[in-house]
Amino acid sequence: MDKKRILLVDDEGGIQLLYREEFEEEGYEVVSAYNGEEALEKFNQELPDLVILDINMPGMSGIEVLRRMKEIHPELPVILSSAYQEYKQDFSTWASEDYIVKSANMDELKDAVKRHLK
Repeated sequence: MDKKRILLVDDEGGIQLLYREEFEEEGYEVVSAYNGEEALEKFNQELPDLVILDINMPGMSGIEVLRRMKEIHPELPVILSSAYQEYKQDFSTWASEDYIVKSANMDELKDAVKRHLK
């Protein structure tokens, strides 16, 4: 069986490293992007099975990236991951399949990934 591919979009190196290690350990292939432009490029090249997307990034915001990804591939699961709880109430985040507040405990994020990739 092919490994499921996750596109991880976050401008923080520490988060990238942590998430990559955790998800590769779970058996996923992880492709990284550090900003919105790079995310859209890799989205089109790599054809991921799921996207984990930060909201606050320099340049294009995660919400803009989400909108563009959904225009191209509406059924692709996108999980928004943010350090900020308040975006959860923002109508523009509702197009995502899940909204996870970043934390050192990755169980909620891992569960969401498993749920959307089964």
